[in-house]
Amino acid sequence: MPRGEVPVGRVMAQIAMVMNLDKCIGCHTCSVTCKQTWTNRTGVEYAWFNNVETKPGVGYPRRYEDQGKWKGGWMLDQHGRLVLRSGGRVKRLMSLFSNPDLPAIDDYYEPVTYDYANLVSAPAGPDMPVAHPRSVLTGRPAAITWGANWEDGLGGAPENAGGDPNLTGAWARKVKFEFEQTFLFHLPRLCEHCLNPACVSACPSGAMYKRVEDGIVLVDQDRCRGWRMCVTACPYKKVYVNHATGKAEKCTFCFPRIEAGQPTVCSETCVGRLRYLGLLLYDADRVGEAAATPDEKDLLDAQRGVFLDPRDPEVIAAARASGIPEDWLDAARRSPVYDLVARFKVALPLHPEYRTMPMVWYVPPLSPVLDAVDAAGGDQDDPDHVFAAVTRLRIPLEYLAELFTAGDTDVVAGVLMKLTALRSYMRERSLGEAGDETALEAVGLTPREAEDMHRLLAVAKYADRYVVPAAHKEDAAALSAIESRCPAESPGEPSDGKVLLGIPRLRRDTAGGHS
Repeated sequence: MPRGEVPVGRVMAQIAMVMNLDKCIGCHTCSVTCKQTWTNRTGVEYAWFNNVETKPGVGYPRRYEDQGKWKGGWMLDQHGRLVLRSGGRVKRLMSLFSNPDLPAIDDYYEPVTYDYANLVSAPAGPDMPVAHPRSVLTGRPAAITWGANWEDGLGGAPENAGGDPNLTGAWARKVKFEFEQTFLFHLPRLCEHCLNPACVSACPSGAMYKRVEDGIVLVDQDRCRGWRMCVTACPYKKVYVNHATGKAEKCTFCFPRIEAGQPTVCSETCVGRLRYLGLLLYDADRVGEAAATPDEKDLLDAQRGVFLDPRDPEVIAAARASGIPEDWLDAARRSPVYDLVARFKVALPLHPEYRTMPMVWYVPPLSPVLDAVDAAGGDQDDPDHVFAAVTRLRIPLEYLAELFTAGDTDVVAGVLMKLTALRSYMRERSLGEAGDETALEAVGLTPREAEDMHRLLAVAKYADRYVVPAAHKEDAAALSAIESRCPAESPGEPSDGKVLLGIPRLRRDTAGGHS
């Protein structure tokens, strides 16, 4: 986007992801391959760096979105400054050895194994021997009563879906859990690798850090002391504790693959081809200001305002001055993430009101809109009838707004109308017709933009979905020596827990932090 009169500050690069929820079929292939790659070992049996949730539902761990209980993310204090919801440095120090704001194992699920030896050692008898489940934690027999996606079906099923923290307000009464009226969609989740990560700021030992070169948030296992403040501070509850080592672990965004120019495992194996990976350039000097935007409904525009147009000559010059390589600039210009987030503006962040500025975005699901037109007695060829049907879809706009826009239904409706207009136009084109451009004009799209967006969302090839520049090994030594403030930290900020992001250093191998 053109910068206008706003000067470009520190330009940094961030690997980001977009997921098109219309294409997710809930097969959990991404979760299984991630599990096999990263958490198939002792101590993290219960941990799912990538999991697929059924919405509506309470999620994993249970009701992780209830920040009144779990104290995750950031909030504004009485002076309008960003503070951790979990408290400042003094509070963290007081609860260093007893942190009450942590999900229990029952909120995840008790990991089990099976008594496989019984299958071959049981004495001969008339009955087939079985492998009974046993707790990995205690070794005792255990009943399987909960899991990472126990609600997979019937919109979470009436037993649990009503506990979804997003079902608030009077509008929630329209959500029915009867079979004929229910709705569901699948929501894949992983670490958001935020621009303003609360987990990094909350870490007393400085083990959590955000890499300078690509923005990936990692844990230094040598420095981690198992204080678990990061678990509380993460509003998405995507930091886990290895019960064998006592140290924090989380999604690594498959950084070894990213460094080799390859997509993450969850992206590579996605059956629905719904994931997009690409590079975003952003103004690091504006992150703190954007995260502290007073009105929660303005946070989406504030975060988009931080992203920089990779084709803007001023941005290119500033990026070069910041040491961003030419091939990375080329990757930023070809980034599908930039197109979906900033150019077409159809991708939305998960819970922007947490103020962490997440970098995994979603194209919201579009219900069968033409069925809604027919049910209302409308004309499928009339753009006004089609757009009006968007407000009567089975998935309530209010529910999607609670997830992606801090409750702003107008933004969600605008995205769904844009997707609806795209479908209508391209359907006519596929039938050999010229295509009615009226609907496109109503949502601010040109025919060229519609074709580009259709190519990206519907028929994008592998190389178009994943534009990942390889790491520059020659820069590794220089990066490890960098002493730089975190993107959201301001110079001279007091170190009393009310900083925008409490780490004075960003390094590839380690990071300093509040102690």
